[in-house]
Amino acid sequence: MPQVTKYVFVTGGVASSLGKGIISASLAKLLQSRGYSVAIQKLDPYINVDPGTLNPYEHGECYVTNDGAETDLDLGHYERFISIPTSQFNNVTTGKIYQSVISKERHGDYLGKTVQVIPHITDEIKRRIKLLGTKHKLDVVITEIGGTVGDIESLPYIEAVRQLRWEMGPRNSAFIHLTLVPFLSASGELKTKPTQHSVKELLENGIQPDVLVLRTEKSLSEDIRRKVALFCNVEPEAVVESIDVKTIYEVPLLMLKEKLDLTILRKLNLPASEPRLDDWIHFVNKVKNPSQKVKIGLVGKYVQLPDAYKSIIESFVHAGAANDCKVELELIQSEDIHVDNVEQKLGHLKGILVAPGFGHRGIEGKVLSVKYARENRVPFLGICLGMQCAVIEYARNVLGLTDANSTEMVRNTPHPVIDLMEAQKGITDMGGTMRLGAYPCVISKNTKAYQAYHKTEISERHRHRYEFNNRYLEQFREAGMHPAGVNPDTNLVEIMELSDHPWFVGVQFHPEYSSTVLTPHPLFVDFVKAAINFSK
Repeated sequence: MPQVTKYVFVTGGVASSLGKGIISASLAKLLQSRGYSVAIQKLDPYINVDPGTLNPYEHGECYVTNDGAETDLDLGHYERFISIPTSQFNNVTTGKIYQSVISKERHGDYLGKTVQVIPHITDEIKRRIKLLGTKHKLDVVITEIGGTVGDIESLPYIEAVRQLRWEMGPRNSAFIHLTLVPFLSASGELKTKPTQHSVKELLENGIQPDVLVLRTEKSLSEDIRRKVALFCNVEPEAVVESIDVKTIYEVPLLMLKEKLDLTILRKLNLPASEPRLDDWIHFVNKVKNPSQKVKIGLVGKYVQLPDAYKSIIESFVHAGAANDCKVELELIQSEDIHVDNVEQKLGHLKGILVAPGFGHRGIEGKVLSVKYARENRVPFLGICLGMQCAVIEYARNVLGLTDANSTEMVRNTPHPVIDLMEAQKGITDMGGTMRLGAYPCVISKNTKAYQAYHKTEISERHRHRYEFNNRYLEQFREAGMHPAGVNPDTNLVEIMELSDHPWFVGVQFHPEYSSTVLTPHPLFVDFVKAAINFSK
């Protein structure tokens, strides 16, 4: 194994959303399968300190790490592929960089010098990049640079990694550039010119890519590969095809076939042992060839952008494979659900998940969905706000507290069954001020949660400000909704269940954040199993 940490930098060109995160995660998986210790980090060019205050329509899901960092959704891909928890060190934003540099300037760290993008901003970027490798003594760190080459906001990152290549010396770094080769139906041709221009832009910034990964709808001919290699100064074997596949989990196997990992190991002067991917191949086969199907509804308010629920969607892929089943997930806009159409919207579903979220928009549709699942004995999973909606619905329709609500929705509700945590009162800043990260939970035996986890002590990740109000706990318990899981340190309710329902579980935490390919989350696995049983 290497004496020093080696670095692979992944850039993108031509268009955004080509899948740099998936390529980075796939390469990490392949290197890991060959015995290397690997981590992945994301450099985001936006000036927000983190995506915690961004609307999901702006940036997709906000992914939360064990240590409470609100991060880019690509970190979810990293964890799902290599099953190693990420942290605040795996996501760097321009906001964090400038915040750090300005703080140092205010403390006088620069001894009166003029603070500039070069060297001060680029030096801070380089420090953050190297921090992950030195902190964990890793063999390889894969660094994904957000955006596309040519974006003004990406320039400091491109300059920083250009400098790093020379500082690290030969054979200690490699550059992968991901571009698009569009197919023009009018001429029936794949066009390489956009890739050539993108590489030219990278060269103007002082970086020669070592490997080109070409996203394409059609297979690349040998002629196209040779042409791209010739015009872009790379070896023909370093031109890698990334063709569209049925599931993102095929991409590591596709990159293995294209020998991406072998090319990178050669560039980094590292030996290559045989990859061990039997479990991964078995999982992909299960995803592609399920023996049965089940339809589950996800009720939320950001359904126009599926990336807003990325971790939940992927958790159903993992849980489906574990049950030898394809989960046909239907995204349902909660604002569209009313008393007169709830049967039409939900009647065909074999399981209902009410999704997390913030704010009052669409809340009554979520409450109606919970009511439908409870009364019709449809398997139900509520996550965060989904659990809170279950509590509100039960208070209104079973406990008789007709005006019950959360103080997030109605500040002066007479029955605040969901209320602001004491620690949150008086906080006016938005970013990073919620209950964030992993917290312990003790599960009671003889509960659905215990049947899923098979243990009494767990740790799960949180992202919320409001909690179940323990003043109402006895009323709920006596009426049949009981706390199946409680935080041992604060006595806050983490899991609520119905005792007279086949499968009805609400959780205050986010189980979707810790589901991976090889360790699907037990609650999702059990929920899908319950949906299959209900369909029969």
